[in-house]
Amino acid sequence: MIVLTGAEPSVNRMTGPFETEIKIVIKDAEAARLLIESRGYRVIAPRTLQSDQVYDSPDRSLRDSGRLLRLRSENGGAILTYKGPAVQGIVHKSREELETSASDAAMLDLILQRLGFVRSFRYEKYRTTYRAADEPGIVVLDETPIGVFLELEGPGYWIDRAAETLGFGTKDYVTASYAALYLDFLKQHGGPPDMVF
Repeated sequence: MIVLTGAEPSVNRMTGPFETEIKIVIKDAEAARLLIESRGYRVIAPRTLQSDQVYDSPDRSLRDSGRLLRLRSENGGAILTYKGPAVQGIVHKSREELETSASDAAMLDLILQRLGFVRSFRYEKYRTTYRAADEPGIVVLDETPIGVFLELEGPGYWIDRAAETLGFGTKDYVTASYAALYLDFLKQHGGPPDMVF
């Protein structure tokens, strides 16, 4: 992912301008924490509520083309993210990801609306991020209104190795977005239009 802060771009050396990731469904958040920590991963970003607002053009051209424009509010700050169309690998999902941070989510929201974007989907999750020393990827524990997920992000070879270390295989991988997972959930269970607590 490329992280833009002010006028100076910096590149996250983990994956470059592309993020590669998978999700794994987990039944219990506390058991997942114990599992992750027992494999040598340590918290690098403590559990925090992330509130994500997805934007689209009125004709839904971003969604239809597989692109995403998201504003994340977290810890009093904001992160604006663009994600390009997914490039599906054999078992992983990769896509371009560009991000910039700001201190005022409300102002970014207003700017996006003034540019003609409309709010299309909102979702929340409690996220804890882990990393092991000298490893190129991260393990994320997401507690969402529709369940608990591990997200592994990094090079494909590392994702497979980390998943195996945690007791999972490629059959457990989920490459769908939270929006797609929520649409599937709504078909089975019903609920509000947004995935919020």
